[in-house]
Amino acid sequence: MRADRLVAVLLLMQSRGRVTAAELAAELEVSVATARRDLEALSAAGVPVYPQPGRGGGWSLVGGARTDLSGLTAAEAQALFLLVGPAAAVSAEAGAALRKLVRALPRTFRDDAEAAAAATVVDSAGWGARDRFRPAAVDLLQSAVVGRRRVRLTYAGRGRQAARRLVDPWGLVDKDGVWYLLAGTDRGRRTFRVDRITGAEMTDEPAGRPDGFTLAAAWREVVEEIERYRSRTRATVLVEERFVPVLRDQFGRHCRIDGEPGGGTGDGTGRGRVRVRLAAPTPLDIARHLAGWGALIEVVEPSSVRGELARIGAELVARHGAGG
Repeated sequence: MRADRLVAVLLLMQSRGRVTAAELAAELEVSVATARRDLEALSAAGVPVYPQPGRGGGWSLVGGARTDLSGLTAAEAQALFLLVGPAAAVSAEAGAALRKLVRALPRTFRDDAEAAAAATVVDSAGWGARDRFRPAAVDLLQSAVVGRRRVRLTYAGRGRQAARRLVDPWGLVDKDGVWYLLAGTDRGRRTFRVDRITGAEMTDEPAGRPDGFTLAAAWREVVEEIERYRSRTRATVLVEERFVPVLRDQFGRHCRIDGEPGGGTGDGTGRGRVRVRLAAPTPLDIARHLAGWGALIEVVEPSSVRGELARIGAELVARHGAGG
């Protein structure tokens, strides 16, 4: 788990004063490239780690070797916890490392560090193909979540004009590289895609948060609600097994080989095809995804999806056929 490694890297640097990527790799039993990425991640997050080039160089902490974390500033501790916090929700080892890290911090930093650790959830199950990048607003929103400050957003929902909203930020979710903000509004809890936020300004107003709120539990509720909507229409298709990863990229978790877990079931023709279950909000949504596959895919059921595919095919022939 990367969170464990980041904590281990920091503690090793504090005890030794200076380390090389090769030394870390040997100590942590990872590749040199992985050790270098961990060091760069700590530096990018604001932890005072810096490289010293040349013979006898390596990576050091500003201020030299220390035996505990008391040398970190509040901002540096917060940056570290933003990195390692999400993993603690899914790994007992990462959670234990985080608790040790909290105890090593000065008491005045602990509340903000714990808030930072709980500010972000990582959900690795994507909702289909997306352009994955970290929006510029993520850092400001994380600061607002930790500092419990209201944020004024300019938000352009799908197919809607951009509008100004004042929200209470509760937490951020990194869903397979696509970022979401859970926030309180005058209409209750809302979920905002961060890449649709065109402007964000942190205010001095304190943000409210429901008693007993946990980001992981709230996100589970959001996912369940969205998945119910996304799976209203189900279809069964036949496709060569080698193409299943492409379908999974299109449909995300709503693509399953019939019979999983334990492997797929063939179509009885001996042509290496498998039966795959797909789901989407409407028959048209499934048909639009499958239309470009042509004869590579066969829809077994339902008839509504087959009908939409036939209609799309007829439209294409009428528009682009030889006599069109």
